Amino acid sequence: MGHTGDGKAVCGGGFSENGKFSYGYASCLGKRSSMEDFHETRIDGVDGETVGLFGVFDGHGGARAAEFVKQNLFSNLIKHPKFFTDTKSAIAETFTRTDSELLKADTSHNRDAGSTASTAILVGDRLVVANVGDSRAVICRGGDAIAVSRDHKPDQTDERQRIEDAGGFVMWAGTWRVGGVLAVSRAFGDKLLKQYVVADPEIKEEVVDSSLEFLILASDGLWDVVTNEEAVAMVKPITDAQEAAKKLLNEASRRGSADNITCVVVRFLEQPEDTTTDKAS
Repeated sequence: MGHTGDGKAVCGGGFSENGKFSYGYASCLGKRSSMEDFHETRIDGVDGETVGLFGVFDGHGGARAAEFVKQNLFSNLIKHPKFFTDTKSAIAETFTRTDSELLKADTSHNRDAGSTASTAILVGDRLVVANVGDSRAVICRGGDAIAVSRDHKPDQTDERQRIEDAGGFVMWAGTWRVGGVLAVSRAFGDKLLKQYVVADPEIKEEVVDSSLEFLILASDGLWDVVTNEEAVAMVKPITDAQEAAKKLLNEASRRGSADNITCVVVRFLEQPEDTTTDKAS
C-alpha cells in the first residue's frame, strides 16, 4: 500500500490478532505536485510472537529513497538475529545496513534522493521508537503529549557540531540547510552529502502499560502546522485509529500545510486485568 497520485487521501487500519492494539493511517498529496511520503503498517508473527511495525518515510529529491526504505527496512529488521534479545542494536545496525543497500542500489541517477524514517516497533510490552530526520513520533501517556523522537535539523547545536566535525557546513537558505542544500541533518540516501547526513537513528524505548494511550507518527506535513499537544487533543476522543489519522490529516490540510501529509495512529487497547498468570514470560 503506497500512495495515489490523484490527490485523494489513502487510508486504512486494523487490529492486532492478540487484541493489544489497533492502528490507522491516512496519507495525501496535499499541495505538492508529487507524492514523496510513504508509510508502513505491518503486523508480523516473528518466532511465534506478534510484532507491530509502523513507519512514516518522507522522501526528498523524488520518491525512490522513501519507497526503498519502506520496502526493505522492516523486512531487514525482523530477520536480524538480535531482534528480540537486543532490539536497540538490531535497529541501529538495520538502519545502517538499509542505508548502505539504498546507496548501492541507487547508481543510475545523478539527482540526490533521500528519506526520513520515523518508526515504532511493538514487541511484547515494549514500544521502541527509532527516528532519522524530521518526521516525528508523539505519544499520549496519562493524558499528556510527549515527543518520543527529536527532529533532526541542521541548526541543532549537536547536529551542527557533528556536521562541521565531519568537514561539512550549515548555512541559511530559506531555512538552515546542510551544505546549503538539505533541511534535515539525518536521512537515508543523500549520497552526495552522506558523510554529514547520517542514517543513525535516535532510539527511545517506552513501556506499554495502562497509562500509554496512543502513538502518533507523522511527516512534517502535519507537524509544520499542528503542535504535539494539539495532535494529541484531536486524537484523544476518537477511539477508531483510522478516523483519528484522517482527523489529523484533514486538520493539517485545513490549516494550509504546504507538504504531503501522512499520519499513522496506534491505539493501545485496555487489557482485562489478569492476576492469575505471570505476564513476564
